Amino acid sequence: MRPSSYKAIVDEFAASIRSGTLPAGTRLPTHRALTRERRIALATATRVYAELATMGLVVGEPGRGTFVRVRSGYDGLEPSRVLPVPRVADLSFNQPLGEGQADRLRQSLRALSVSGEVEALLRQDPPGGRLHERAVVATYLLERGIDTAPANVVITSGTQQALDAVLRSLTRPGDVLAVDALSYPGIKLLASAHGLDMVSIPVTEKGPDLAALDSLCRARPVRAIYAIPTLHNPLGWVLDTEQRERFVAIARSHDCLIVEDGTYAFLDASPPPPLHTLAPERTCYVAGLSKNAAPGLRFGFAVLPRPHIETVTRSLRLAAWGAPGLITAVATGWLADGTVARWERDRRDDAAARQDIARTALAGMSCTAHPVSYMVWLGLEPHQRPDHVAALLAEVGILVSTADAFATGSHHPRALRLALATPPREELGLVLRRLREVIEAVPP
Repeated sequence: MRPSSYKAIVDEFAASIRSGTLPAGTRLPTHRALTRERRIALATATRVYAELATMGLVVGEPGRGTFVRVRSGYDGLEPSRVLPVPRVADLSFNQPLGEGQADRLRQSLRALSVSGEVEALLRQDPPGGRLHERAVVATYLLERGIDTAPANVVITSGTQQALDAVLRSLTRPGDVLAVDALSYPGIKLLASAHGLDMVSIPVTEKGPDLAALDSLCRARPVRAIYAIPTLHNPLGWVLDTEQRERFVAIARSHDCLIVEDGTYAFLDASPPPPLHTLAPERTCYVAGLSKNAAPGLRFGFAVLPRPHIETVTRSLRLAAWGAPGLITAVATGWLADGTVARWERDRRDDAAARQDIARTALAGMSCTAHPVSYMVWLGLEPHQRPDHVAALLAEVGILVSTADAFATGSHHPRALRLALATPPREELGLVLRRLREVIEAVPP
């Protein structure tokens, strides 16, 4: 009998898992048992399971074995939303909406429909937006501590497109991108799409391990560092001024580009200066209105060093030419008339109230969260496998995200991220208490 080929074994397991022949939760043979059954080397067996894990089909448990992954909630790069019961609460994504927002949109659309510029909305905006629209964004950013010329702003269809345009135009396949060991899942998609060598920076309770970042930059030619210094996703930290200054000093010392994500920064009313303010010559600041206005309003922007403006704008033209004029008109109108600023104040109050609810409901559990964040990082016990816990929660109609979605390296913590913004506030306490009951009932 000839030994099975490595690829054939991977394909066979993948087909059995996808067809349901190997159901979710099934324990697979140990590495040594697989070597005996298939007459392969131990290193080959390890490679088989590693590739299946990369495909999102299995999960390894140190000391317990390898299991077919239970897919519920958001446990990887793409969401899987299969619920056996009607949805009770979605704690896997933050999709905040406030009272009266729908009416505000109706008012804006009516005003646009009778304005003298309505015909202009049918024409294509230039890539990066018109100068007066960029000026509105630049004025808004003064409240975030960023003083920039309108010409340094480019408008995009959401923060993800801003990130994509920056990485697409300012990096090359094979470049090293330094990323926190736990970070926004979308950065993993972009790193993979652009062929970047994504390297994890260890994290501490208060931020990235800056000594490790410096060592990485000394050892390898890091092209860019992706950072979320204010209201980190998923850990909620806000780097203090000293940490930011040290971060910038490392980037300058090794000539690294900084990509600063300010998506949730609005929730902190008085944070330290953005990295962009400390190092405008090398920082690309990206943000949007999905969390402070509405998730469906695909409006974002990037603030760029002057030498990079033309290159990034060309990338926007290549990908989608420019942001839709109608969306841009609504968004810049809300920025200019104070609507967004008012909603941001409401969001800060709402986030603080939701964190109070979470602290009460989850008291005594391993929680990491900022007092005005929309997120809780919930650590699990050694016997509680995240994908299994997520499946149990899905059975009672609660969707969560597992640590796999946020892990950028090989270490995947035993944890869940809870997004607090979507359920009605009056129901959040009940949902979190039910979540707690399910988790605490998992047998050792």
